[in-house]
Amino acid sequence: MSAVPAAPLPASADDREAPAAPSAAGPAGALAPVRPLPDFGLLLVPPRARTGWRLVPARVLAMCAVELQKLRHDRTELYTRAVQPALWLLIFGETFTRLRAIPTGGIPYLDYLAPGIIAQSAMFIAIFYGIMIIWERDSGVLTKLLVTPTPRAALVTGKAFAAGVKAVIQAVVVVLIAALLGVAMTWNPLRLLGVAVVVLLGSAFFSCLSMTIAGIVLTRDRLMGIGQAITMPLFFGSNALYPVSLMPGWLQAVSKANPLSYQVDALRGLLIGTPAHLPLDFGVLAFSTVLGIIAASALLGRLAK
Repeated sequence: MSAVPAAPLPASADDREAPAAPSAAGPAGALAPVRPLPDFGLLLVPPRARTGWRLVPARVLAMCAVELQKLRHDRTELYTRAVQPALWLLIFGETFTRLRAIPTGGIPYLDYLAPGIIAQSAMFIAIFYGIMIIWERDSGVLTKLLVTPTPRAALVTGKAFAAGVKAVIQAVVVVLIAALLGVAMTWNPLRLLGVAVVVLLGSAFFSCLSMTIAGIVLTRDRLMGIGQAITMPLFFGSNALYPVSLMPGWLQAVSKANPLSYQVDALRGLLIGTPAHLPLDFGVLAFSTVLGIIAASALLGRLAK
């Protein structure tokens, strides 16, 4: 009997995945292309975690992005908040421009008022930001954030600068309304960048102030009452509507301690070119923002108890 040839064994998985040996087949004797193996390294090995000085900026940007996602899903807040600044400029500004009752050094009162309204609208956005913190506490989101490795200062800073970005968008709306009303403003890109920084710092401070108050009062109703009680004194106790020289002595002292006055002074100097103390204004706003972040971070844990 002739021996029956044995059937070839099936190739194992390793044999199937192994690259084929170069072949000399082909008319020109070219080697057959070798198919590369898939690289699963990124799936099997986690990315290296950020450490050191890169940790806090990364967490701050992440928190800021999370806060701004809410704005992308609901843009009506920007439209509704633009109504009040428009009314201030249209009614209050136009009326007092005709009356010429407030001396502004030869500057039309509407031009003098516009930077103050930008600062006011940014403050009104930020001063009630603590309500969102209390809502996150009530819904359990804040507790989950506090158990993450993210530093509390990074949480507060991210939320504060998210409020600042919202205020910058609001400021753009007010600037466009003022331009339509004929306000003579600069369009120098560097000065407009300075305006954005001023609005960002001022809003960050007032949002930290709101979060600090939230850490003290712990309830939304109390925060609403305190927020409404301090917004008008902060606004009327600044140089947003009239020069500091027209104020009584005690109110001038209040204005010098009010960060809103420094924000308005910087905005006027950048937008309409009035004499300003820009190094002092930027320094006070930056220092106030740092103090606000420290205070809000210290009281953040009290909200989660």
